[in-house]
Formats: sequence, structure tokens, C-alpha cells
Amino acid sequence: MPHILLLEDDSDIRLGMEQHLQREGFAVSAFENGKDALRLLQQTSAGHGTKLDVALLDLSLPDMDGLDVLRTIRNTPAFRSLPVVLVTARSEEIDRVLGLELGADDYISKPFSTRELLARIRAILRRASFLDETAKGQMLAFGPISVDLDMHVARVNGESLDFTRREFELLAYFLKNPRRVLSREKILQQVWSLEYLGESRTIDAHVRRVRAKLGDSANLIETVVGVGYRLGSVDG
Repeated sequence: MPHILLLEDDSDIRLGMEQHLQREGFAVSAFENGKDALRLLQQTSAGHGTKLDVALLDLSLPDMDGLDVLRTIRNTPAFRSLPVVLVTARSEEIDRVLGLELGADDYISKPFSTRELLARIRAILRRASFLDETAKGQMLAFGPISVDLDMHVARVNGESLDFTRREFELLAYFLKNPRRVLSREKILQQVWSLEYLGESRTIDAHVRRVRAKLGDSANLIETVVGVGYRLGSVDG
């Protein structure tokens, strides 16, 4: 049974989400403030709690910014691959983009339908399961960049890089399709397992994070204006 961390300060929304997720077969640990959620994360990282499969984080909390919880998740080795979905009523684009830049896998804006929320959660879990089942023994490489799908390790010139699960999946997808122009729609379908919803910011933010971590090899991921991205030039 997949275990979801739910952080939502609105009691009515939290209870509704918790009950709906439980009816759909999920175990849910629900919290109204960041302090209690961080306590669970600390216990779990120390091996004293149940494994988490997805985190749903509200951004507007009574005691802290939800982005601070996201930062803690991404700075904790045990949770670097934990899928995180931001659930927020904030309308400002900068908040959503900042969340993606900090390592969130996806976001959903309030008000939302439970059907859409479940679709996003299941897509994330399905993608994670697929990678875990098919990654055995697979190595991908392009120039100085390589990924070991079995060990979930990415390297540049032999030096290991620190990627979240989604960043790792995105880089692996580029390595599987060298020199091919990949549209944002195609990337969202293949890496996020979602139909294109016009959320190009999700793709762009993750590409920026991957490039930043590739260092001198960042220029290998080219922007194809008006279309998407390509790993390696056509003439390279």
C-alpha cells in the first residue's frame, strides 16, 4: 500500500483529501503544520517510520513556508528520490517555478478535482515502479555523461552527481534519445507520464536544474527554440 505524506493546513481540505486517498487504497500521514511533518520525515529518515512513496505539500502553512519543507526533503539523502507534488492556492507563477527549481516533481493548483490529483499521484508511482523494475543492468552514456539505471547514479567524467529522482529520469531520457529534438509535450508524456497540460514551466525548471548540476557539460543539452530540447548537436 503506497504511503503518502499529506501536508495541508486547511482542516476541511485535509480531511477530504485524506478520506478520498484512503478510499483509493493509499495509507496517509496527514499534518496541518510543517513542524509535525518534519518530525515524521526525521523519524523516517532515521529508520523509525514507514517508507514514504509520495509527498503532497501545501505552500501556505501556519508555521512556515511549504517550500522550507521541500528544501528539507531535497537536502535529506533518504528523500532525494521522494516524489513531491506541490498543492497550492498561490496564484503567482514565481511560487510554482521556485518550487520546481527547488526540486518538486509537479504541482497542482487549488481548486482541483480529486480525479486530477489521483491521476498525478498514480502517474508518479507508475513511473517510479516502471523504472525500478526495468533498470537492472542498464547503462547509458553520451560524451562525458553517464547514468547507471540499476544503481541510480549519474556521473560526469566519472564524478557522481546528486540528482533527485525526477532529474535523474529526465537526464536518462535525454541519454536514451541523443541528438533527437524532444518537445516539451513528449518529455512530459514520457518522463512525467502525463498528457501535456501546457505546463512548460515544469519541464524548463527541471532542465535548468539538470544543466546546473552538469557543470561544464551543461551545453550538451541544447534548447531548440519554439520546440523543446536536444542532447548533443546534430553535427556533434
